[in-house]
Amino acid sequence: MISKSFKSLLVAAFSLSCLFFSTRLAAQRETPKTEQTSPSAEGNKEPEKLNPSKIILAHVADGHEFHFFTINKKPVTLPLPVILYSPAKGWSVFMSSAFEDGQKVVNGYRLLEEDFVKEHSLDLNNYHGHKIYAGKIYSVDGEGMPDTSVKVYDLSLTRNVVQVLISVLLLIWLMNGIAGQYAKGQGVKTAPTGFQNAVEPVITFVRDEVGKSNLGKQYEKYMPFLLTIFFFILINNLIGLIPGTANVTGNIAFTAVLGIISFIVILFSSNRHFWGHIVNPPVPFGVKPIMIPVEIMGIFTKPFALIIRLFANMISGHIIILSFICLIFIFGAMNTALGWGTSPFFVLLAVFIYLLEILVAFIQAFIFANLTAVFISQALEGSHHEEGHDDAVVV
Repeated sequence: MISKSFKSLLVAAFSLSCLFFSTRLAAQRETPKTEQTSPSAEGNKEPEKLNPSKIILAHVADGHEFHFFTINKKPVTLPLPVILYSPAKGWSVFMSSAFEDGQKVVNGYRLLEEDFVKEHSLDLNNYHGHKIYAGKIYSVDGEGMPDTSVKVYDLSLTRNVVQVLISVLLLIWLMNGIAGQYAKGQGVKTAPTGFQNAVEPVITFVRDEVGKSNLGKQYEKYMPFLLTIFFFILINNLIGLIPGTANVTGNIAFTAVLGIISFIVILFSSNRHFWGHIVNPPVPFGVKPIMIPVEIMGIFTKPFALIIRLFANMISGHIIILSFICLIFIFGAMNTALGWGTSPFFVLLAVFIYLLEILVAFIQAFIFANLTAVFISQALEGSHHEEGHDDAVVV
């Protein structure tokens, strides 16, 4: 059963790689904004050199638009709604394209882009005694400069927010469809077919390898939560591999919310034996003052490990892929022949990492759900010996 389930995961990963492979490289080889110069500046200034860090950070960061690719230095984007509220100005709603890459003031607001910061030599760390951030929307004064004295509440639908909403709707639609088929008897009285046949081995795998193996007889109580966590992370991981989308699971805020939810479930699953070992660990009396703070800290390090592990693994793959692509242009700037000569090598490396990321998408969803089940099991058992054993395995 385990072998068949693992094969199903590999088949799904390979299918997705075939679907996304052809468009991924074209999207990554977009012309960065740092290479573009305004018509008035041409002939007076040399084009700025390639800035890999800016390209990479812009890709993994949140934004007010979906950027798919660039044609003839014209970006193809999907602008998103900007929703702002200021006690001084009231509500303001418009599309992010109205900012024109931060060059235009809209309704008294400006999207502070790095190009504007550089052009006006703004000190982000000390702007009139305040710290400001590139990529954030600010109210502006009469000269079009950020006015930090005006409070602005940004409720905009950024690409991370939109993608999370899409993932939620997709998860509900897919799972309700499968549940409806089971309600009709398909998969119960007859063999499952289509997408139901592809998802059932995954559900069975999570049930057996995550639920039953860690929670024993109490696994059924936690299966809805564990399955939701697994498929929600998996869907976001896979969508993040599509060119032009956001890397939501590579955002620390997103993984922090998932970690906090798991933390709450773990705490509500605990019993008096668990807390008894926390406040009165079974160690010699002289060691208790040392062990009690360690045990209390351990309560918080478990969700922290979930948060950091998912975030680090999902953002690192995107950074590595973009780094390989940027190396092509770096070598090309040094020597055209060198750029063309090394490009096949770096493209192959980027493709390899991309295919690996598809497998990682499944693995990280499994690890997050599995570790959550392990931590819940520790809270249920309340055995100091078993807790120490599990911690040794996990770490």
